[in-house]
Amino acid sequence: MKLGFLQSWAPQLLSILRIITAATFLTHGTMKLLAWPAPFPYPLNGLTTTAAALEIIGGVLLVIGLFSRPVAFILSGLMAFAYFIAHAPQGFFPVLNGGEAAMLFCFVFLFIAAAGPGAWSMDAALGKDK
Repeated sequence: MKLGFLQSWAPQLLSILRIITAATFLTHGTMKLLAWPAPFPYPLNGLTTTAAALEIIGGVLLVIGLFSRPVAFILSGLMAFAYFIAHAPQGFFPVLNGGEAAMLFCFVFLFIAAAGPGAWSMDAALGKDK
């Protein structure tokens, strides 16, 4: 089955990937600071509060596609840090240490930092992502 027809939709699909990933990521921060859509099950400390602020601010910026490349790069680093601090000590396999989401967020954000925000973004509308 040839799927070459999807190539012409790559900029829009990149935008959809960015928007859905960022909206999902945003809820990790709102759980921590706003107890929405559910309360965060662990006590907050300096690291988790800082992570929550980055998740909310970065998530909003990526949903709208503003400053997408630097924000995605910072969030990729945040997720790499979270993985190695919180998940890797629990075991090698991400499926067993609970780190699948952190790993996926890390590499999707790294891809967005490299590829850009896609066609449907504030960066594209403002001509800031060439």
